[in-house]
Amino acid sequence: MTQQNPNLRFLTAQEVFQAMPQIEEDLTARPNGHEAIGFIEALAKSQTPEEALTFSAYALEPRHAVWWGHECLRHADAGLGDADRQMMDLAAHWVGAPDEDHRYAALDAAMNSSAKTPGVWIAFAAGWSSGSMAPKGAPAVPVAPHFTARAVNAGVLSALARVERTQRTAMLQTYVKMALMLAGSD
Repeated sequence: MTQQNPNLRFLTAQEVFQAMPQIEEDLTARPNGHEAIGFIEALAKSQTPEEALTFSAYALEPRHAVWWGHECLRHADAGLGDADRQMMDLAAHWVGAPDEDHRYAALDAAMNSSAKTPGVWIAFAAGWSSGSMAPKGAPAVPVAPHFTARAVNAGVLSALARVERTQRTAMLQTYVKMALMLAGSD
């Protein structure tokens, strides 16, 4: 974890890639000496600026990534339904009080959802933030470190896909700015 900002998992993009090699399945870009914040900024200006969102989901600490995902969805509210908002509320409750009861409430609701909508992915992200993936009382099944990032990424990108096409670029840049603010960019 970086010493400069506790909201980031690591200081450099390379450290993120080393800690969670699964990111290579989700990004075509590769770090070349960037600090994590600089890599987000570079990706936002690339031919595939959506990769800035993906990297942000991996770079932010799980609690901050879930909150960022929640806020991204809140900005794209017109494309969401009541079930999404309920799932977002569960994730927000976990962010506010990151205990096992709140984590399991989000995880159980996401697991029981029939459709994997943006809000469900954000609830999964909260549920997969730590601890066990198994139901309460069952033998523990540790959560892989990249699960929260993948769930946040799925939620944010699927919410972005629901934004009116003419508004997508502006919304994407809003999402990037929010990630950079959480990451501690000046």
